[in-house]
Amino acid sequence: MDITVSTWSLRMNFTLLDDTDVSQAYAAYLRELRKQAKLSRAALAERSCVPAATIKKFELTGQISFRQLLLLWQTLDSLDRLYQLTQLSKERAAIPTSIDEVLKDEF
Repeated sequence: MDITVSTWSLRMNFTLLDDTDVSQAYAAYLRELRKQAKLSRAALAERSCVPAATIKKFELTGQISFRQLLLLWQTLDSLDRLYQLTQLSKERAAIPTSIDEVLKDEF
């Protein structure tokens, strides 16, 4: 009886940012776009189908569901720009994945 064990590696990118930093940055970005568009939270709620209370909580804490984030983003910006983050680019592919690659300059 042959038993094959497959292994996989978990690739992690280490950064000084955490999820709270990023979610608050997105909240600040969308709040600024809302203000530039001269929209109140109530007006944005009407356009985006995201409740005004949720928008307020998001702007203050960075907490929101992913679906609601997409609805706000679609209303204030372009979903295409957000989608582009999911596409691998040559620049992202060139990021070193190990200290050995950095030391050997293989990226």
